[in-house]
Amino acid sequence: MAVLLRRAAAAAAAVLVVAAVCADGASTFYSSDPNLGSARVVFQTNYGDIEFDFFPHVAPKTVEHIFKLVRLRCYNTNHFFRVDKGFVAQVADVMSGRTAPMNAEQKREAEKTIVGEFSSVKHFRGILSMGRHSDPDSAGSSFSILLGDSPHLDGQYAVFGRVTKGDDTLSKLVRLPTRREGIFVMRAVKQKNLFFGGDFLNQHQKLSDGEENALLNAGVR
Repeated sequence: MAVLLRRAAAAAAAVLVVAAVCADGASTFYSSDPNLGSARVVFQTNYGDIEFDFFPHVAPKTVEHIFKLVRLRCYNTNHFFRVDKGFVAQVADVMSGRTAPMNAEQKREAEKTIVGEFSSVKHFRGILSMGRHSDPDSAGSSFSILLGDSPHLDGQYAVFGRVTKGDDTLSKLVRLPTRREGIFVMRAVKQKNLFFGGDFLNQHQKLSDGEENALLNAGVR
């Protein structure tokens, strides 16, 4: 079964392309959070950017794994498969959620699972929390962005970071039209995939589909 099944879900076809950035700290009003590290990641989507920072002292193995997936561009051309207003926006597992093919190095990292690093950090709006199956040590590459306070998830899912910019982008996602499909509420109309480019210097130049796929296939990072 999919993770975080306590609530009904909604889906959005926002394609993700990621730029990883090294910084001295968080750049927004969340900068006072003592758990935040120095690495910052930007997810560029059809609907705008979402920036987040990691909690390396709270979930070190999870942070290392997710950041490596970002560096390998594994999340590029991926999508949010559910957006449940007031609960979560969940990123699809990269093994099944991407539209671009994966090279061998990307596949090796994407197939890994991480031990459940459960902590006392609470699940509130903006928190990043790993998805998993019933096995507590089955987290892979899917994770959720909390859209509201969810104390019933505390201690059950690994918290590894929080959003520092892009709340307006999340607001756009929850307004997408949907259709119910089992426990999920899926995107009503498929949207044409839009690809954006990003690098590790935060220079967000746009690339064509062919250029982006060439970067992905070459494993450039």
